[in-house]
Amino acid sequence: MIAVSITWFIPIFILAVLVLLFGTVVVLGRVQGGRYLRPVVATLAKIPFMRTLLQKASRKAIERSNPELASAMTKLERSGAMNDPQRAEAALNRLTANERRAYLDAAGETGTMPEAVNRAQRRRMEKMKKAQRGR
Repeated sequence: MIAVSITWFIPIFILAVLVLLFGTVVVLGRVQGGRYLRPVVATLAKIPFMRTLLQKASRKAIERSNPELASAMTKLERSGAMNDPQRAEAALNRLTANERRAYLDAAGETGTMPEAVNRAQRRRMEKMKKAQRGR
């Protein structure tokens, strides 16, 4: 009799735990701009299937908010620009003006601009930044 009544509450317990976890994630995301949620997400990103889910979610959010930036990021990732500064410069030259502007704005906000290898590349990057500020 007692075993039968306890088994009826298992779905309620599962739902309660899921609501508690979701509420915790929401609260952690709201406190100080998500400062305490970042380590949790970084830990979850170590799990392979969670990493792909998080990347897909991030990519979809960027596509909704800034389609030019999403297009620029896919082109840069496809060219392998994230690892090699020379490839990064070549890939930046292949972007359209709107994509380049969106990428440079986003990279300027986060400070993840690819490093230039020589003086000519640095000058070109500075020139592109000045052109972006002038508009």
